[in-house]
Amino acid sequence: MERNNHEIPAFTVLQPDEAMHVLEEKASKLNVNLQVAHPLDANLLNGLKLALEGEHQYLNAGLAVALCSTWLQRTGHPIINFNQTGPLPEPFIKGLTTASLQGRAQIVPDIESPENLVFYLDGAHSPESMEACARWFSLCTRDDNHLSNLNYQPQQHMDEGSKKDTAQILLFNCMSVRDPQLLLPRLMRTCVCFQKALFVPNISVYHKVGSQALPTVDPQVDLSWQFALQRAWESLMQSDKGGEPRNMDQACEEVKDDTGMSVTSCKNSSVFSSLPSAIKWLRDTAQKDRFVRFQVLVTGSLHLVGDVLRLIKK
Repeated sequence: MERNNHEIPAFTVLQPDEAMHVLEEKASKLNVNLQVAHPLDANLLNGLKLALEGEHQYLNAGLAVALCSTWLQRTGHPIINFNQTGPLPEPFIKGLTTASLQGRAQIVPDIESPENLVFYLDGAHSPESMEACARWFSLCTRDDNHLSNLNYQPQQHMDEGSKKDTAQILLFNCMSVRDPQLLLPRLMRTCVCFQKALFVPNISVYHKVGSQALPTVDPQVDLSWQFALQRAWESLMQSDKGGEPRNMDQACEEVKDDTGMSVTSCKNSSVFSSLPSAIKWLRDTAQKDRFVRFQVLVTGSLHLVGDVLRLIKK
């Protein structure tokens, strides 16, 4: 906030009491008119839906409408009263229902196996955003009834015997300054049950994925953070099942990935030496089991999400 004329408002959405107190105190000192923008009423979209998935996006949409309407008023553009109960102006509806933001609640069928491998990408990296991400993923994958959102058309007359099972896989990475004990439990409590969790190095390498295009991996690559994430995940899995935490040395085994590096593979998780190797493993797995649709949640880091988008679109 900057000191300004009281006629120029500042907008926020509903905040926890402590945060709201700070905003109100700051606004009072600077003589700023602080206003709370409420979540957008879906009825104002004239029967359409927000382009960005997730219930929390209605908060963002309400804030966007408040900001845009105020700007239009102050710049002399004629607009209607926004306190009405009817639909929003058509340009507002068009913007809200066609907006796109890569890496946030984004669904991308794999270019090589669109019917067998689907990536769900959301760059959540805080406990609150992780919970919103988990709710979104659970809703999208529930009963596998979201096929219309995938950019392909399934067979119109699929017989009962050809119906695919689904398996959910987590592809996760976060900065070492983040606490996995705050992030991962949100996924486990809110989300579907993951068949496997995959952890990749914090700084992934950009290479085209393919049999002849595997990256050259530094044999000295430091995977200590990925092993820490894996231990946290395995411990949470054991606790969730009501068991006692086990020694990972007894529960896991050393295997070779596609680059020839030794990594630890456990019952519920694996560490890969590079992101391209993890993508190749996912594609190979999907090719081997054609009766399962693998739904991969990519989250924890916007860097990871960006790298995955570059790799799977090649």
